[in-house]
Amino acid sequence: MNHNKQSHGLLPCVLSRPVRSALGMFLLPIVLAGCEAELNLAGVAAEGSKSSRRTDYYQALASVPQATLLAGNNGVLLTSLDQGQSWTRQVIAKGASLIDLDACADGSFIALSFDNRLWHSADLGLSWREHALPTEEQMLTAACAPDGAWWVAGGLTTLLGSHDQGGDWTHTSLDEDAMLTNLQFIDRDHAVAVAEFGMLFASQDGGAHWQLAGTLPDEFYPHASYFRSPEEGWVGGLNGFIYHTTDAGQSWQRQSTPSSAPIFGFLASDNGLFAVGDHSSVLQLAGEQWQTLPTPDAPVYLRAITADTAQRLIVAGGRGLLLTLDTAPSAMPAVATTTD
Repeated sequence: MNHNKQSHGLLPCVLSRPVRSALGMFLLPIVLAGCEAELNLAGVAAEGSKSSRRTDYYQALASVPQATLLAGNNGVLLTSLDQGQSWTRQVIAKGASLIDLDACADGSFIALSFDNRLWHSADLGLSWREHALPTEEQMLTAACAPDGAWWVAGGLTTLLGSHDQGGDWTHTSLDEDAMLTNLQFIDRDHAVAVAEFGMLFASQDGGAHWQLAGTLPDEFYPHASYFRSPEEGWVGGLNGFIYHTTDAGQSWQRQSTPSSAPIFGFLASDNGLFAVGDHSSVLQLAGEQWQTLPTPDAPVYLRAITADTAQRLIVAGGRGLLLTLDTAPSAMPAVATTTD
């Protein structure tokens, strides 16, 4: 994989073959992590927490006003009850990476582990109940719908939905040999899911039925997506590409980005729309262009992103990197949580 600028502190890394499979593309941050140099945050202000470790590779963040949760490899889950100032650590799925996390309307959380189990916590992450998913397809993304239903999606464009907290599941196949990589419920009726080969699927009845709504240019592989409304959304992926649609995916325009670092996540907050990606990059949308926000020059990916009640960004990724960024106009530099 080529980048227009030299990698920041990355060790030389040559993949034995191109990363072509859908699963390999989805796990690209973990693949890249094996090529990263040792993380050095000397001179960066530290929050003093040792709950985050260099062996952690974070995948997802989710928050409610009372708690922020961070999920990663080896079943690691970090919980903060003070807006990211301090964290407690637990392992809920030993040996299985947690790959997605979402907050539900009732204040509970769901977490998806790579071994096709869905975990649910009704006490701000203190305890968890696991639910085996009734499918042999690899599930990659999870979402809580506004009506409280749990949803997961993944291989062979398969979607599973439960309206009784994992008791029974409905099974839907969109009949495409493709991985669904991201699932979002925009409101009670409208939902979107993106898949490899640049496919966008949409539902207008709360997930009961799905239709192919559009395709991205050149079968673009979507690592991340965010829709502000059923009509307007963004999709990001390799080479720093971010595509924008205002007509529900019928057409797409590529927006200007400052680097070729892959994009792995989006977040909309009161302070704007943000994206995170490789090389510890955090971007903010300004008009039709994306601008870089200052972060430590760390040779790791960022994939997980959320905002606290003060609209500060909390972002996390490889080698235990966990940052808090003030995105107000007079913002201070990013603050990093130390790793032991």
